[in-house]
Amino acid sequence: MDIKIKKRNGKYEKLQVNKTKKMVSLACDGIEGCDPIELELDSRIQFRDGMSTKEIQKILIQTAIEKVIQTERDEYGNSSKKTNIHWQYVAARLLAFDLYKEAKINRNYNHFGYGDFSSLVKKLVDMKLYGKYLIDNYSDEDIEELSAYIVSDRDELFNYEGLKLLNDRYLIKGYQGEILELPQERFMCIAMHLAIPEGDKRVFYAKKFYDLMSQLKMTVATPTLGNAGTPFYQLSSCFISTVGDNLWSIYDVNQKFSQVSKHGGALGIYLGKIRALNSEIRGHKNASGGVIPWVRLYNDTAVAVDQLGKRKGGAAVTLDVWHKDIYDFLDIRTNNGDDRRKAHDVFPSVSIPDLFMERLEKRENWSLFDPYMINKIMGYKIEDYFDDNNREFTKRYLECEANEEIPRETVPALDIMKKIMKSAVETGTPFIFFRDTVNRANPNKHAGMIYASNLCHEIAQNMSESELISEEVTDENGFTEVVQRIKAGDMVTCNLNSINLSKVDKEELAKSIPLQIRMLDNVISLNKLPVMESRVTSDKYRAIGLGTSGYHHYLANNKIKWESDEHIKIADELFEEIAYQAIKASMELSREKGKYPEFEGSEWQTGKYFERRGYTSERWQKLKDDVQKYGMRNGYITAVAPTGSTSNIANTTAGIDPVFKKFFIEEKKGSFTPKTAPDLNEENFWYYNEAHTIDQQWCIKACAARQRHIDQSQAFNLYITPEVKARDILNMYVQSWKQGLKTIYYIRNKSIEMDECSSCSS
Repeated sequence: MDIKIKKRNGKYEKLQVNKTKKMVSLACDGIEGCDPIELELDSRIQFRDGMSTKEIQKILIQTAIEKVIQTERDEYGNSSKKTNIHWQYVAARLLAFDLYKEAKINRNYNHFGYGDFSSLVKKLVDMKLYGKYLIDNYSDEDIEELSAYIVSDRDELFNYEGLKLLNDRYLIKGYQGEILELPQERFMCIAMHLAIPEGDKRVFYAKKFYDLMSQLKMTVATPTLGNAGTPFYQLSSCFISTVGDNLWSIYDVNQKFSQVSKHGGALGIYLGKIRALNSEIRGHKNASGGVIPWVRLYNDTAVAVDQLGKRKGGAAVTLDVWHKDIYDFLDIRTNNGDDRRKAHDVFPSVSIPDLFMERLEKRENWSLFDPYMINKIMGYKIEDYFDDNNREFTKRYLECEANEEIPRETVPALDIMKKIMKSAVETGTPFIFFRDTVNRANPNKHAGMIYASNLCHEIAQNMSESELISEEVTDENGFTEVVQRIKAGDMVTCNLNSINLSKVDKEELAKSIPLQIRMLDNVISLNKLPVMESRVTSDKYRAIGLGTSGYHHYLANNKIKWESDEHIKIADELFEEIAYQAIKASMELSREKGKYPEFEGSEWQTGKYFERRGYTSERWQKLKDDVQKYGMRNGYITAVAPTGSTSNIANTTAGIDPVFKKFFIEEKKGSFTPKTAPDLNEENFWYYNEAHTIDQQWCIKACAARQRHIDQSQAFNLYITPEVKARDILNMYVQSWKQGLKTIYYIRNKSIEMDECSSCSS
């Protein structure tokens, strides 16, 4: 009986085993240690009548990826793991072949591989999957030139996981999920979009941007990767809002959160201005429900506005450690206590001043206050101050403690820290925000205050609440309008991309960073933001966040031990170079396009930024003078995001984190995918220290070395095991503060899993 195979176009043809052999041979061609005959034999394909070519391809892909890590047994029955990371590239090729065949059918061209990109642009504009602005800003000749510039062979740089992730989440598909756009076309579409503000040089810069992305030398943020070139191009990862102590502000932020979440962003929310539980309202004693009901409101919004069903919304909610509701707040994600006062879908963060840490070290008491009563009795809002040289916050805090009219609770500082640690061990949170360290380093303190960070805790920018000025009814042109006048606050936007340190040498930074800064600045010019206040703030500071991925990959490839003084030295030198090139690039952009509106009076303009960081070399002094002369295009420049998903696409390690494991088997929806550290081989094997085996004090030292050169912060995780003692965790917090860290993201306990922030995975 002849076996017939169902082709992708729905037709049947007689089984031709040679076709499968040819494809397997092509997938293995030139890849070290990957024998096509071995793959054929191990796949054990049992051909049957009516079997589809898709099924055959799926079996081959799964077989190839399973061969990355194999268990071998010796003659005595002892098992060991054998790894060959090269099989993941065979699997990636097989997946790429799958995509090429699907695109060929859906786009109606005859050859294998890529079709004509210029035709695709017109097709997807007509389908309203690409934005019409692409053909409005690029002529047919421009698009044909860019189409010819695409290098399909760069698909070879993907490993299986990276290509699969790119296809599953980011490639533009038809309304029935059909494959239309291919990987290099996604990169070119993003490049075209981000080059539009370059006017006559847009084709030149589109090529430059494409080269960086397609060679995996950088990654763009998740919203940019998925939304650039589309009709709704919301390109920012995160937003941050401040909640005022009134119902209008509370619900105003909730509305903003819903809009942000709808369009794929996450929100950081500062709650420290809200009055405490049992505070008074309009003179009525014990009337306030405190902070927790509003935390639950934002929690419900996170669940309800679930980003087109792909994932629930994400929010970090921050409260000050002196707020009277801090104990209830620290319990919102734990499993004990009254579930009516829980919020399991948002992420708590605690804002901590120097004074608390000083008292913690001395084992002294700490006072908890109601911010409303402080303002009522003292006439100021204590959260609006921070400790610099004159220690303004500490002065006012001590004044409040000395005033017996102000209600307070007095507790041991260590008692609060124990509560923080207990929650961190159980849930990974709260995140930590060292507010005085953040605000001292703020280059724009002349224009505002930083109260909190974003969901992933790498952003530190001025923020303030919006205020309702008036609301009136007008009757014009035959219909009635309700018109609100609102004083816009500073609503922060996070505009992120990352240098792939595993593919960019230190010497290359001078070429790649100016292009990345230009891309980020163009994100600000182009961005279709979901909330108008965020547009005001974005234009005011033109804030960006250049970060890094592939940090551990870089160390391992250069044979630098994580737990070594050499690591700390390299971290310091590398991030100083990144800072220098980023600041220089922003200065040059300012010469070309103009400075950000709040530049005058900033520490960029006064030179204090450079003095604070000890930048005294001749090179730095020249840059300081140039900045004072020409300005800065961007008020904030560097921030290191987690890069969880995009680093997988770039086949490198995430953010600044050490690898979780050198190799492991990941189970998702019943399938098992072997994974290894990037480029794992005999030479770098012992330089890939696994996260939970590292003495975390070395992580803190490295973070401190980097932090001096980063004007915002880093998504910095601490890793613990069940064996770690409480005093060791306490010491991690104390040393993080002492060494100048600004924020701490998760405490990653080996025994529990953490939710990841998809939006900030730049």
